[in-house]
Amino acid sequence: MSGETISVTASAAASPRLFAEPDFRRLWCVGLIVFLVRWLELLAVSLFVYAATGSAFLVTMMGMLRILPMGLFGALLGALAERVEARSALLAIIVTSLLTSAALAVLAYAGVLAVWHLAVASFVNGLGWAADNPVRRMMIGQVVGPARMGAAMSADVGSNNASRMVGPVLSGLIFATVGIAGAFVISVLLYLVALVAALRLRYRSGVQPAGGEGILARIAEGVAVVRRDPRLVGTLCVTVIFNIFGWPFTSLIPVVGQDHLHLGPEAIGLLSSMDGVGAFVGALAMAAWVTPAIYARCYLGGVTLYFVMQLGFALSPHPVLAGLALLFIGFGQAGFSIMQATLLYMMSPPELRSRVLGLLSVCIGLGPIGFVHIGLLADALGAQWAVIISGAEGLLALLLTRRLWRHI
Repeated sequence: MSGETISVTASAAASPRLFAEPDFRRLWCVGLIVFLVRWLELLAVSLFVYAATGSAFLVTMMGMLRILPMGLFGALLGALAERVEARSALLAIIVTSLLTSAALAVLAYAGVLAVWHLAVASFVNGLGWAADNPVRRMMIGQVVGPARMGAAMSADVGSNNASRMVGPVLSGLIFATVGIAGAFVISVLLYLVALVAALRLRYRSGVQPAGGEGILARIAEGVAVVRRDPRLVGTLCVTVIFNIFGWPFTSLIPVVGQDHLHLGPEAIGLLSSMDGVGAFVGALAMAAWVTPAIYARCYLGGVTLYFVMQLGFALSPHPVLAGLALLFIGFGQAGFSIMQATLLYMMSPPELRSRVLGLLSVCIGLGPIGFVHIGLLADALGAQWAVIISGAEGLLALLLTRRLWRHI
């Protein structure tokens, strides 16, 4: 770790409680709601698309379109974040997402909602997701300071994981009773709460002076910083592996639940929430007991556990065993997700953090490769075998890239 990180460790214990900081509470609230809507809509969209088309490939494409903007625009958004006032950018993201969900609700109630509408909306919402790291999470770091960034990310990722418990269950119940339109109405109401929280933010980031650098030059400088630091290279390498071979399998949980485990929408919603339960418990455990000295071990151990349990989920013959596998998957993902942004934030030069976090979004945005890969496998071999093959490939990729991530 850098000298800054060492000094951060020494002072972390004396830091006041995070939720005593009003702006952190507001940023945390916005994140919680955005995460909740994401999981609520993701399951509803998956169930709608699979019922309408019967194609596991198209189901994975809906998830892929939410990730695609990260790969396309993550670095650009990281560089632009320095030139835009952060609160204004956050408000724009929330309003855009709110209007998108409102439009889908209207189309659904009118009975004209089509798969291509959901595809466009998934891409638009993906733009907001791509901006989350260089905008909202960068704001969290500025509000709480480096000394509390690890704890802040534990709380933020914990809220994401809590939403993964509630969102799919709520989505399954809504879809089974009133259909997909109800899910989008709930989304609009939740976004209104997030909008109020963002409007009450007191923090203002200011805007860096234009200077002589263009956007491409700033992106290139961020890339150069990463290339010079083997720890940053290793951290981003693991992120790429996870997002190609790990994360995309979650889009097939409803398909495996329906075709392999023979579950209905309510039970699929409950099953899909189990990784959120594990991740929430994992986030609480890390917030309470994990110290900066073992951040890297949590990061690497979490992603390894995730891939092993991915195989366990696909091979489970009973819903209870599948749910237990997802529970451990969530626990592993908590370690990975919390430490991913935390390690990059602490390792990066302060003046270039938003650019490095933008590059993190790019690496996450390579996920569409994985979504296409696992979607084609699912159509050719079935969803169960697609999940097995993808998990095995993830473990192999980790083994082959050890020379890169051992520097973390």
